[in-house]
Amino acid sequence: MSSEPRTIALINPNTNAATTDMMVDLARETLPEWRVEGYTAPFGPRMITETVALEESVVPVVQLGHQVAEHADAIIVSAFGDPGRTELAEALTIPVIGIGQAAILRAAADGPFGIATTTRLLADSLRRLVEAHDGEERFTGIELTEADPLDLAADPDEQFRQLLAAVRRGSENGAESMIIGGGPLSATARRLRDEVDVGIVEPIPAACELVSSMLHPAE
Repeated sequence: MSSEPRTIALINPNTNAATTDMMVDLARETLPEWRVEGYTAPFGPRMITETVALEESVVPVVQLGHQVAEHADAIIVSAFGDPGRTELAEALTIPVIGIGQAAILRAAADGPFGIATTTRLLADSLRRLVEAHDGEERFTGIELTEADPLDLAADPDEQFRQLLAAVRRGSENGAESMIIGGGPLSATARRLRDEVDVGIVEPIPAACELVSSMLHPAE
């Protein structure tokens, strides 16, 4: 019996390689016994902040997915809108998990939940994503930051403060857990866990846990 570790291909639909490295590190921390390989979209948006960019990122994700599928046991699409996930899942025989999908399934299983995010122009797309995974009955809504997402990406402390306020609003609106909606927001999501009373759902660890449950790796 082979002792080779399982391999996850983590695809970053953004073209920012530093973001890919950060998300891969988090996935490796979640599943230290697995091999996690990161892939950055070779073209498309540097950061997905609106619907056109979300749609434009589908093609590079699908292309990368087909390229890496031969040597991967599963693929994680690591942008919260899950661009290209459906297309890859329909075409490939290995599990293809989106971080948005995984976070919604995880949060909805635990009770009322909301989403805190910086991408105001993706709000409608995120509501549709919740509906696609049958989470609307427990969904309390989307809580948005005030500043431009690119400005917040350049100022982690301000990003933290504004997402903290968004999480607290979600709690006041009845959420028992809040998804921090965005792969590039993963570091801030970690900081928020110790600052609020509601549960913080981190999309990348949620995706890793879902992949693990689907593949049932040997102990």
